[in-house]
Amino acid sequence: MAPGLGNNGAVPVSVDDHLKNVPAAVRPIVAAARKTIRATAPKADETAYQSKPPKSASAMWKLARYSVDGEEVAGLGTFARHSTIYFYRGRELDDPQGLLQGSGKDTRFVTLRTPSDAEGAAVKELVREAFALGRKRSKA
Repeated sequence: MAPGLGNNGAVPVSVDDHLKNVPAAVRPIVAAARKTIRATAPKADETAYQSKPPKSASAMWKLARYSVDGEEVAGLGTFARHSTIYFYRGRELDDPQGLLQGSGKDTRFVTLRTPSDAEGAAVKELVREAFALGRKRSKA
């Protein structure tokens, strides 16, 4: 495999590349969510999913995942009309505002319909708590 090429021989896609292809209506929401994650957890590693936009408007397009010390903590995805931050250990997070959704074994998500949703204090606190939990687990 040539240097800098992905598994299928294609040049890896960055999160910035993904943002250029996100629907214009949700691009500001995705950008605000990304900014919130990066500002709240500046030492987190950001890894772009090597995926393409889904064919169905009802399917989530996973754009990036964020980890600390090799422990995956959160992810960023988008739909046609909203974006989402999902937390791999979301079941363990305190959520006094009732923002977390989902009923799976561990993962929970927050639906973001406006940039201000992504910039809100409650979302920032969830991100902060998720990364604190991730750091504790990686040191255990």
